[in-house]
Amino acid sequence: MHLIDQRTKQIMEDCKTKARSAGLSFDKETLEYIVTNRDMIDLSPKVMIPTLYDYWVNDVDVLKNRGQYKLYPHNPYETVINSRPAISYYNDNNPDWMNIMIFYHVIGHIDFFQNNHLFEKTWNDDFVGQALSDKRLIESLRVAHGRYCDYVIEFGRSIDNITGYFNQFKHEDYIKKSEPEEIISFYFDNFLPNIAGKKQNDIFKEIYEYNLLIDKGRDIARTIFINTVKNKHPEFESYFERHKGLLNSGIEMDVLEFITEYSPFLKKEKNQWMRSVLSIIRNTSLYFAPQIRSKIINEGWASYWHDTLFIQDERIKGHEADYAKLNAGVTSLSRVGLNPYAIGLRLIQHIEDLADKGKISWDFQKIKDSDQREKYDKKIMKGKEAIFELRKNFSDFVLINTFVDQDFVDKYDLFVVGKRLDTSRNVYQYYIKSRKAEDYKQMLIDSLYHPPHIVVDTELTDDNTLYLVHKFEGKQLIKDFIPDVIHGLGYLWGGDVKIETTEIVVSNTSSGQSRMNQRVRYVFHDGKVNKEKI
Repeated sequence: MHLIDQRTKQIMEDCKTKARSAGLSFDKETLEYIVTNRDMIDLSPKVMIPTLYDYWVNDVDVLKNRGQYKLYPHNPYETVINSRPAISYYNDNNPDWMNIMIFYHVIGHIDFFQNNHLFEKTWNDDFVGQALSDKRLIESLRVAHGRYCDYVIEFGRSIDNITGYFNQFKHEDYIKKSEPEEIISFYFDNFLPNIAGKKQNDIFKEIYEYNLLIDKGRDIARTIFINTVKNKHPEFESYFERHKGLLNSGIEMDVLEFITEYSPFLKKEKNQWMRSVLSIIRNTSLYFAPQIRSKIINEGWASYWHDTLFIQDERIKGHEADYAKLNAGVTSLSRVGLNPYAIGLRLIQHIEDLADKGKISWDFQKIKDSDQREKYDKKIMKGKEAIFELRKNFSDFVLINTFVDQDFVDKYDLFVVGKRLDTSRNVYQYYIKSRKAEDYKQMLIDSLYHPPHIVVDTELTDDNTLYLVHKFEGKQLIKDFIPDVIHGLGYLWGGDVKIETTEIVVSNTSSGQSRMNQRVRYVFHDGKVNKEKI
């Protein structure tokens, strides 16, 4: 692995100039490395961060990747990591024209990293440098504590997918300016529906009354409204005080953060070092959290710009057919499965077209006739403005949930594929299951990263027991993993662990299969895990 030569660096600096002229915005300094396929294989388990801490699972992944490469040799074109400065890697087999096209793709990624609000907690970080510091600390702890350091890493990484990524945005200034204060939010969001048992229409009426008071000023509105609430609901104040107590006791913390902060076992002087390891695991997980939540839009954005900028670049001359073949391989729609490059690119192009024609409007949404919708064109020409707004504020879920509609599905002839067994030939058949936008949208949403929502019940947690609650959202936990995970958490807590969850029970009836949700509790006690119905 080595830095690109000065000639190639000058070519890439020229690409940066053209990208900035097109409206992209990114830091001046970047680092580019030439790597071999073997470098790619060895670094990929560490997300291409060479300074990331060592862990045995990474070594297993390296061996697996080497085995796969022997069976299916391939050349990964590039990888880019979100750091300061941004670092990108280019395969040593790439010709110059391909590196130019790929560099435009990389610039798209860098622009997305440095402007999308999901990544704002990473904008000022040199993660490569921080990872090196973390790696050195973990190595020193391995020397001092041996295999117990790896035990802590393994137990911490078993729950690093449920870190509270979005909690870190709750207390930002721009949120405080737009959101009502905590006592008002608690009244409308919790007290009225859950405690007072008010129906939705009654809640809307009270929200309307509060909004009328705001015209007099927020401070006056608060005083009048809270006094009115206390007169109607004398018990409200005590409920709110209890709510504040729960917040202060760590109810908003994710499980890993709560254990690090409050575990009686970790508070012991001889175990203090474990908290440093868990903090490293959690911070690393939080750093990569925005990337996994923006795979489709990020790849779509990079693909949009490599296509836009390279086609306009004079250095494409003589390589048009090669580029067309390469680009088609990257951005072609998959009939079975999901290609994030293809879906992201077409969504961005679709939204640009909608904005150019003035279709992102209520007037257009009211039109039901398909011919009128297709011919509608106000020639607003706001496409570029719209997609830059998209790049700034959208995640994969918001992008898909907002813009995957029947027009989009019909435009690109998209459909949901089903799979069934042909018993006569003992083979599986693939067939078009649905062309409806809502089905295609749901398929995309189901493919997105969505870790389970697990919180600490602070009322039932004490020095002897960690009590967790899984908020069921239609998907059950993987039952095979539960015993090992709560066993590890029991070690970190220094006591018992209980977790409430919901399991789907399938039973056979005369009319077919029936499904029922059953609330259960897994209990780790004295080294054993048992399950009980609630």
